[in-house]
This record gives sequence, C-alpha cells and structure tokens, in this order.
Amino acid sequence: MGRSLLILFDTDVVVWLASDDVRLSKKAKVAIDEARRGDGGLAISDFTLYELSTMFRKKQVGLSISLESFLSEVENRFIVLPITARICVSALSLPIAYPKDPGDRIIGATALVEGLTLLTADAQIRNSRAVPTLW
Repeated sequence: MGRSLLILFDTDVVVWLASDDVRLSKKAKVAIDEARRGDGGLAISDFTLYELSTMFRKKQVGLSISLESFLSEVENRFIVLPITARICVSALSLPIAYPKDPGDRIIGATALVEGLTLLTADAQIRNSRAVPTLW
C-alpha cells in the first residue's frame, strides 16, 4: 500500500464523515475521495477509538446504532495505527503552541512519526505548524 495518499483523521472529522456533516471542508472531501480512490487510505490513531467511545457515550455522535456497531464500522473503514513508544516520545516533544490535550498530542505525534498529513478542523493544531495538516 502506498503511503502517499494515506491521511490521518482527527477524531471530530471521523464523526463528521460518519454523519455526513456539513462541517467537512471542500479540501477535506477532495482529500478523502483521493485517498479512497488511490493506493493509500484513511487512517486513525487507536486512541481515536477511545475518543469516539467517550463522544458516543456523551451523545456527541448523532447516529442511531450501538457503540459496538459504530466502532466496528470505523475499524472496517479506517487503518487503525497503534500507539508506539516513538509516538509517546514525540507527543511529549510537541511545542507549547500545540494543544495540551493528550488525545490531540497522541494523534499529532502519530502523524509525525508515520509521516502523514493530519486532517483536522482544529485551528490550534493547524496554527501550531508542528504537524502537517489539511483542512
């Protein structure tokens, strides 16, 4: 599998894609379509599965399926990248301008270590310029 079209999703973007939310930018939609058609794909950090679980429990995910079904569907549609020692070290090394939220740091570090672009609407992540982003 070629990595050039593999893009890493921030958690909110996974939810918006699943619910066909209008908040997905035009650039994001184009990148998603290209990754699906090409030899890359759509990826998430395994930490994203946990974040999705908590969002689902708090009813921040407006889907009428069970949590288990939702997570199973996500696992089937995305390449799930594990948290590694390198990712943990990288997460601690992100600059002060990067969000302090552990999930944001793990996901950003995953993008850095794996050499991926992070698809995110989070302005603080994008403005930090610590991680290659697309929105």
